[in-house]
Amino acid sequence: MLTILSDLLWSKVLIAVLIGLGVWFTLASRFVQFRYFGNMFSILSCKNRQHDDKHLSSFQALVLSVAGRVGGGNIAGVAVAITLGGPGAIFWMWIVGLMGMATSFFECTLAQMYKSSEEDGSYRGGPAFYIERGLGKNWKWLSVIFSILLFATFGIAFTTLQSYSVATSLEDAFGIPLYFSGIGLALIVGLIIFGGVKRIAQVAEVLVPVMAGGYLLIAIIVISLNLSDIPAMLELIVKSAFGLEPAIGGGIGAAIMMGVKRGLFSNEAGLGSAPNVAAVAYVPHPANQGIVQSFSVFIDTILLCTCTALIILLGSAYDPSIQDSVQGVALTQASLATHLGEWGRVFVSIALLLFGFSTILYNYYLGENSVSYITHSGNNDFVMNAFRVITICLCCVGAILDLGTVFAFADLTMGLLALVNLIALAMLFKPAKRVMKHYEEQRKMGVKHPTFAAEDFADLDLDESAWPKR
Repeated sequence: MLTILSDLLWSKVLIAVLIGLGVWFTLASRFVQFRYFGNMFSILSCKNRQHDDKHLSSFQALVLSVAGRVGGGNIAGVAVAITLGGPGAIFWMWIVGLMGMATSFFECTLAQMYKSSEEDGSYRGGPAFYIERGLGKNWKWLSVIFSILLFATFGIAFTTLQSYSVATSLEDAFGIPLYFSGIGLALIVGLIIFGGVKRIAQVAEVLVPVMAGGYLLIAIIVISLNLSDIPAMLELIVKSAFGLEPAIGGGIGAAIMMGVKRGLFSNEAGLGSAPNVAAVAYVPHPANQGIVQSFSVFIDTILLCTCTALIILLGSAYDPSIQDSVQGVALTQASLATHLGEWGRVFVSIALLLFGFSTILYNYYLGENSVSYITHSGNNDFVMNAFRVITICLCCVGAILDLGTVFAFADLTMGLLALVNLIALAMLFKPAKRVMKHYEEQRKMGVKHPTFAAEDFADLDLDESAWPKR
């Protein structure tokens, strides 16, 4: 039953809504994701990393969201997309990513606009907050549904799945028993999450650039070794996307469905997860974080997913004519081994370990944000500590479980989560676009770093304590 509902949601509803809204946001904003692409670097410059002990900087929010986006979806998810949808699935992942950059800009801008200031001076925010504040109290039921879905998807299912991916990868590469990996992962995660979001961000700030940069470097080496074959591989991806090559993996329909499904799983644009992190950052204007988070989607899908796709397609391990050929993370490992020898398999295991570890930290924070919203217990140590213990247990149990049902459950809840958020984004596009124009007007006037104050938008239900008065 879960599989039937999930297939209906992903094969019809979400494809239309995701691509449709992505195109709408892109055209209506005059391609905001490309116009301000270069501006991201000035926003992340040292001069603009404003934060203190209670708030994250824009850079920390970026790496924390990249920590969540960059994970199993880039290594195992791309392999699954190619296996089931053929090389053409990668093209549709690109489309979802490029359109998703605009979607991410608006959802993260809204998260900043409608963030709330906590008693200790820190911030919380995300779709649950902008649904309640932006659409009004009559829509609180929808914000509660979103929070429940966010908790079930990230706080429970995805944490379990990441633990499973890490443990199976380590067993394949090093022969480490699953339960040893689960226990070790649980201990390390526990030491970090009891330190709160600041400690999570501090770990991500060091870990993410190293792991993403290392993976990108290996991909560049593989591409350099196969430079003459790159044009043919890119041509294969594009032709397969439109059924111009012999059907591989299920034809054009499977390519589109797997590209959209795995693309969203990987970059999370429109899913409503990244805004929870974006809202925590201290920035002078909401659009700043929208621009930064838009770039996060680019890093995930256009850079890292493409790297994995080329590693697989340029290798000899991928053979669509063999029904029982290797799949998932094992396919990525085997493909890299064909390029660089056996140590390539080891590298993928280490990369997946780091990606999975950082993603679990990110998933924990999203679950914590959901618990805080649903129970109004942001400063309740008992409730938060109980959830931390649950997360540690999931790391242990997830490593040894048969997760077929969990995968089906996660696909369904993730689809419903995206649908709720996308509906809210469509309804709140007008105020989000208004704030974008507010940013652009200041830029046109020569203001290098535009600022925002709630008093300029008195008709919106903004938390004035979260935005300093001029």
